[in-house]
Amino acid sequence: MRPSVRKSVFVGIAGLSLAGTVAGCAPSATPASTSENTSGASTAPSGPASTTASSGSHYADGTYSADGTYVSPNGTETVGVELTLASGTVTAVNITQHPSNPNTRKFQGEFAGGIAAQVVGKSIDELKVSKVAGSSLTSGGFNQALDKIKAEAQ
Repeated sequence: MRPSVRKSVFVGIAGLSLAGTVAGCAPSATPASTSENTSGASTAPSGPASTTASSGSHYADGTYSADGTYVSPNGTETVGVELTLASGTVTAVNITQHPSNPNTRKFQGEFAGGIAAQVVGKSIDELKVSKVAGSSLTSGGFNQALDKIKAEAQ
């Protein structure tokens, strides 16, 4: 094989490898599952009974926890979410990481470090996270856990 042909083949293979890697990090076009699995949801109310959020929905003040799952190139992953609500507004958020490999640990860590800036001080009804600190897949698990928390807090 001539050097110019060999170089062209190498560049083509490298380009395909790069495209495959980037596609593996892109968010899935499949919508998130809407089935309820409340086995990972728990509550620990810490205040008075129900209050009204800005959208008119009723949520009890307190701290709520739930796990959400999402699919990464390494398989199904889980992320734990703990939200504190006051008058339907998020006052605190904590993420519990459940990494199954080093890449998941990296992305869940970045997500955990940036999520508070996007959700604290906002109405729970307004939340729908898409990408946090470069982590787009972890947000799917966060949103799933958020749906469980909303149902539990009503």
